[in-house]
Amino acid sequence: MSPTIKAISILSIYLFLACKTDKETAIETKTETKVTATTGKNDVVTDKEFNDYWYSGTAELNSYDLKQSRYGDIREGEVVLVFVTEPFSLNKQVKLDHPQEAGDDNVSVMKLNHVRKFTTGVYDYSIVSSSFTPVNTAKYPHTLKLNTSIQEWCGHTFTQLNLEEDSYKFKQFSYFEADGDTEKNIPAAMLEEELMTRLRLNKGQLPTGDIDLIFSTIYSRFAYKKLQPAKAKISKTETAGLSKYTIEYVNYDRKITIDVQKEFPYKIMSWTEDDGDGLVTEATLKKSINEPYWEQKKLSDESKREELQLKN
Repeated sequence: MSPTIKAISILSIYLFLACKTDKETAIETKTETKVTATTGKNDVVTDKEFNDYWYSGTAELNSYDLKQSRYGDIREGEVVLVFVTEPFSLNKQVKLDHPQEAGDDNVSVMKLNHVRKFTTGVYDYSIVSSSFTPVNTAKYPHTLKLNTSIQEWCGHTFTQLNLEEDSYKFKQFSYFEADGDTEKNIPAAMLEEELMTRLRLNKGQLPTGDIDLIFSTIYSRFAYKKLQPAKAKISKTETAGLSKYTIEYVNYDRKITIDVQKEFPYKIMSWTEDDGDGLVTEATLKKSINEPYWEQKKLSDESKREELQLKN
């Protein structure tokens, strides 16, 4: 091969690799822009601080001491709140296995897994609720999906809400005859389960004043109330380092308070639930850590449970 041809070949390979690198960089930049871009005054601003924390490849794990009102008594228990961002399918409403191939179907969501455990007499309650709220709330103003599973020794129920245009498709499967298997549509509104996620996404802020709110699936089961939008009022007070939000339903005897940090990352420090029976459910933060928990399956990883101060 002559020196001239050899030089041309080397230059061609260099240009090809350079174009390929630029293309890959453009794809990465586009993905980052999709996460961080804001298009309106109601957008969540995902700045560098937000992205460094929430797109770091870990989840935020929070443990709480729980005092749960149930059957006329206060029960001791625990709550774990797991906050993590995930690529989510807008159409299938499941976590994407191959988000890089999903195009516009890929929506970045903040998932909240709310795990609540307590004992009533001889038997246990185990409750898991998962909500999937888009980070870009201007483009996607409603949580896309919510499901709750309640297990106890008498039986169990499973409830799921999937957003379809301007309503939620509600499905419930229950061991109990009074509930049976149910399917219906519910007008879309903010979910009680997404309040904590909204605080994390919106710099510790919730809208104050009158609001339509779909009360929690746990309250629906425990109080035997049909799940539907209800009128509620949100108010806010502030103390040193904390904002306290009070959510009161107008036509239901239910009041919730949430204490959230004023500064990033706006952790949930405590909350209460008062259903008017004279007993108040309380949860208070014990420990918060950031870990890739889905990779920590070994016996040696059980030390993380000790770090979280979990009893069970």
